[in-house]
Amino acid sequence: MDSLIPFTTSGALVDCVDRKMLVILRDGRKLHGVLRSYDQFANLVLEDTYERIYHNEHFAEEPIGVFVVRGENVVLLGEIDLDQEDELSLSQVDFKALQDIHKHDTASKKIHEEAKSQILYEQKGFCKEGGEGDGY
Repeated sequence: MDSLIPFTTSGALVDCVDRKMLVILRDGRKLHGVLRSYDQFANLVLEDTYERIYHNEHFAEEPIGVFVVRGENVVLLGEIDLDQEDELSLSQVDFKALQDIHKHDTASKKIHEEAKSQILYEQKGFCKEGGEGDGY
């Protein structure tokens, strides 16, 4: 009976070791790498890691190498299907060429989110992000 209960702790990651993973961080970065290790706090060690950025029909990759991720910064962790990754319909461009565009897009999104948060605070009474003592 206990074997039917799914893992709800970092123990669920045991099947993901030595597999290519996508990790989306709280700051929005998207990391691709091979999961080599983890601990009880879901801190991750990724090998052959690269950051991937997107804009419209293009993407770019920046190699990072070995990367340690603190577990509290992980928003999403998932295995990459290697067959589907090969069939990606996006075109790869140089990282430097896309980096400035990506930074501009990220800054624009942040301004939009702050304006939306301000409106929700003023008109609907919602608290702003982190307004309740959130240490992040």
